[in-house]
Amino acid sequence: MQFDSFSAFLDMGGYAFYVWLSFGVTFGAMILLVVLSFRQHKGLLKSVLKEQQRQVRIKEAREKSHASSAQ
Repeated sequence: MQFDSFSAFLDMGGYAFYVWLSFGVTFGAMILLVVLSFRQHKGLLKSVLKEQQRQVRIKEAREKSHASSAQ
């Protein structure tokens, strides 16, 4: 389909509301998906770091406990 002018392109043959609304909803959903994915990724990295720190504390406590019981 060819358009004679830019305004005819924006009008989309009388279906502009539906066409541009569908583009808007699609791009909005894609942006929301990206934002939520980054948030979830950031939260996952924080929980992994927290678990690693917990494991180090547990290991240090066990070593300290074994060292004091060996004396």
